[in-house]
Amino acid sequence: MMIKYQNRDQQLIDDAINIVKLGKNLLLKGPTGTGKTRLSENISDSLSAKQYSVNCSVDLDAESLLGFKTIETIDGVQQIVFIDGPVIKAMKEGAILYIDEINMAKPEVLPILNSVLDYRRKLTNPFNNEVVIAQKGFNVIAAINEGYVGTMPMNEALVNRFVAIELKYIDGETLKQVLIDQSILTDEQDIEKMIKLNELLIKMVSQHQISEEVASVRALIDACDLMTIMPFERAIERALVSKLETDREKEAIRQLFELI
Repeated sequence: MMIKYQNRDQQLIDDAINIVKLGKNLLLKGPTGTGKTRLSENISDSLSAKQYSVNCSVDLDAESLLGFKTIETIDGVQQIVFIDGPVIKAMKEGAILYIDEINMAKPEVLPILNSVLDYRRKLTNPFNNEVVIAQKGFNVIAAINEGYVGTMPMNEALVNRFVAIELKYIDGETLKQVLIDQSILTDEQDIEKMIKLNELLIKMVSQHQISEEVASVRALIDACDLMTIMPFERAIERALVSKLETDREKEAIRQLFELI
């Protein structure tokens, strides 16, 4: 389902779609929970394009991106075959490749994508020497969480291959529509409570009182669902507070209950 955005946010999603339509690689920048993955899905839906995803981590290697060799029995004979990975599948099918948290990948892994991300849209697979040329419609959307634990600065040559859009936390009417669309909570007063909580969480994040992942839309949706079977305070405790590591952050959020 396409999220209904307010004017400012609708302009953002329109720009994102048009950037991809132009054949530009799109970099989505923003903290956890600002809807980067959802926006990527919306773009693919709008363009009626299939999407392949890569979730980056320090363990990401070339095989995770391009694929791997394996042994299969074909007509009774064992043969070595190559299983295409998400990058090659997206290129061959003219699909969208979504690279999540691209700045968590080791710097030495990503240069393999340089020729894929520039005007060449081409790759020589080092595992089988196949030359892969991207089909029409292929494009790349990547997402980064700047300053997040485990991330590394992106190489300048890599950044220059993207057009960037910065996402902020959603709030107000936009958040209300998301909670209505994506949670099972229907009580309007409870939804307003959650919007107020989100407003206070974002303020605390900006003041560096709590970590940014606390103000996640995913966590708010979980809390809304839990509110259908338990009181507000307990729902927040289960969906947000209990996941935190420091007592200081936990107590800071518990104190918000009185304000709400």
